[in-house]
Amino acid sequence: MKELLFALADLWMMFAGFYCGWKFLRRYSNYLLGLEWIIVATSGTNFLVWSLLGGDEGSFLYSVAYFFDAFSRSVGITLILVMGLMRVTRRYKPSLAVDIGVFAVAVAAGLFLQQFRADRLHVGPATFYVVVNILTTLFLAYFSWRLWKIGATGLAVAAGLATAAGTAIALTYDFFPFPDDAHRTVFYILALGTWGTQLFVYFRSYRALHEHNVRTGVEPASAQRSASAV
Repeated sequence: MKELLFALADLWMMFAGFYCGWKFLRRYSNYLLGLEWIIVATSGTNFLVWSLLGGDEGSFLYSVAYFFDAFSRSVGITLILVMGLMRVTRRYKPSLAVDIGVFAVAVAAGLFLQQFRADRLHVGPATFYVVVNILTTLFLAYFSWRLWKIGATGLAVAAGLATAAGTAIALTYDFFPFPDDAHRTVFYILALGTWGTQLFVYFRSYRALHEHNVRTGVEPASAQRSASAV
């Protein structure tokens, strides 16, 4: 049953990442969020394949999984997420050079940090992950407030709850492992389900703020089709 729940949670995250990532690219030309969502979904795909093939820690897929994990925990679902959401909160649209540069930083961080495996607690990297997550949470609290302010109260609550759950997962990840969970199956059921929900809720929230900005004239409607058709 736990293995089935793990697979379902991973499939949910993969769906949310690929589907919403494609929507970010196609409807909003938001390459920061679109590519990061797709990277998270690709990470989930690699993780599921590795698990189905036996979960060998000596496998190349295991190293790939750690790279993706470090990529998103350090820069992807922190700096890239904030910069991408600022499109609808602050009308910030980075240049192509900035887009490329921030992903290059994420790749470098992923390559460096993936060496710190879960065989033991690495206090420095683990603390870094928690600190950047908390800083991101502060922005996401502001993001939720913006949703509340425009009357999207349901999405504001959903974004707030998803963010709180994501922060709890971040704190638990390295410092508070579950007892009697040797292979971390229970943890990953909760983590993958939470991450997938975050991807989906943040996409819906972005769409609500975008449509509000268009209605109020803050942002031009542009030639893109209405996101309400999603």
